[in-house]
Amino acid sequence: MADPRTRTEHDSMGELEVPANALYAAQTQRAVENFPISGLTMPKRFVDTVCLIKQAAARVNVELQLLDRELGDAIQSAAETIRAGDFAGEFPIDVFQTGSGTSTNMNANEVLATLATRDSGTPVSANDHVNMSQSSNDVIPTAIQLSAAIGVADQLLPSLEHLASTIVRKGQSLAGVTKTGRTHLMDAMPVTFAQELGGWAAQIRSGIARIQAALPRLHALPQGGTAVGTGINAHPEFAARIAAVLSELTGLALVPNADFFESLGAQDTAVELSGQLKGVAVSMMKIANDLRWMNSGPLAGIGEIALPALQPGSSIMPGKVNPVIPEAAAMVAAQVIGNDATITVAGQSGNFQLNVMLPVIAYNLLQSIDLLANVARVLADKAIAGFEVREDNVAALLSRNPILVTALNPIIGYEKAAEIAKRAYAEGRPLLDVAEEMTDLDRKELERLLDPSRLTKGGIQA
Repeated sequence: MADPRTRTEHDSMGELEVPANALYAAQTQRAVENFPISGLTMPKRFVDTVCLIKQAAARVNVELQLLDRELGDAIQSAAETIRAGDFAGEFPIDVFQTGSGTSTNMNANEVLATLATRDSGTPVSANDHVNMSQSSNDVIPTAIQLSAAIGVADQLLPSLEHLASTIVRKGQSLAGVTKTGRTHLMDAMPVTFAQELGGWAAQIRSGIARIQAALPRLHALPQGGTAVGTGINAHPEFAARIAAVLSELTGLALVPNADFFESLGAQDTAVELSGQLKGVAVSMMKIANDLRWMNSGPLAGIGEIALPALQPGSSIMPGKVNPVIPEAAAMVAAQVIGNDATITVAGQSGNFQLNVMLPVIAYNLLQSIDLLANVARVLADKAIAGFEVREDNVAALLSRNPILVTALNPIIGYEKAAEIAKRAYAEGRPLLDVAEEMTDLDRKELERLLDPSRLTKGGIQA
């Protein structure tokens, strides 16, 4: 007696039982059974992008009179249905699968074929119709680049610009507040909050510029190279036409890659973009840790700022509040740096005409984009925009900073200035008082020379 929970499907390897209600067919089921590894599946954006490629391919194949219009329209409609809905259960294949991503490509082909068959009332083939003019070997690399390009344009760059703008606004609001600068975590010459935060904003905007510099290569699509880069089984106009259709559908300036052998055999573009994401993560780590140090205390640390209190910080110590947002940002940075290491290793796995670690590249690259985009807004809105400066504490620390004596170097010399600094520190006295005793400069002149706000302007302080 047949099991009502399954139905029989077949592929080139024979028959196989598939869940009765599944939209996918035999090749997807084989992959589900072959790769019970992590429980991680391909991200929705990646699946949606594969379906977008199928949609564009069907349209181009109809225009080239290679595919019946009714079937092409049905495939396009099915792709739009998947992209607009929640079909996660229909894409169950593990990330750690065949290195070309063939299983994911066929998964999309099968689901689209089922939906298109239902819509058109005519049998639609996963291979002959949905996959027409394509190979897994160009669809999956194209989906990597296109899904990343969409994520960068729609999420990451706007989020990073929001973070940079928030930092700039916060710095401008604190332009008149001078604080102790620090090198080697030791007291150094003074800076303003605007200068310090301006450095953070410049880091983020430099990261934006580096990502933007990679976009021309990200927008050069492998689609059209088919199996090995020769374009076998694709119309000579297919590559240019599908790039034009995808440009229309996404609003991105997409073109065919100038050399399909490069874009199928290597994943250098993904490695490049991941490296730029790692650079942003390193910047994010620096900013997060600066915030943590500045917030440390409230009594036994630096205590320059108070971050917004968002949640209790301890299950045992009442009243403790921790810098949870910078900590989360630092963890995201660590994850992105780790993702880049994976992508770097995977990028080395281009053997002859195909890279064979495509799914893990896609997963890690899209995760890095999503994590950085999300945490940039959280860091901006829940930490930087709302922190308060503890101005009394900042002023007290600054007034006791013996390194201010650096401003006297051009007048009294380095060694004399060092003597003053050491004595002021050893005796716990204001630098101004000690300098007045140990030099011929009058107090008014010393007050002018050692004015912290004046020292933030650089140059020779004469």
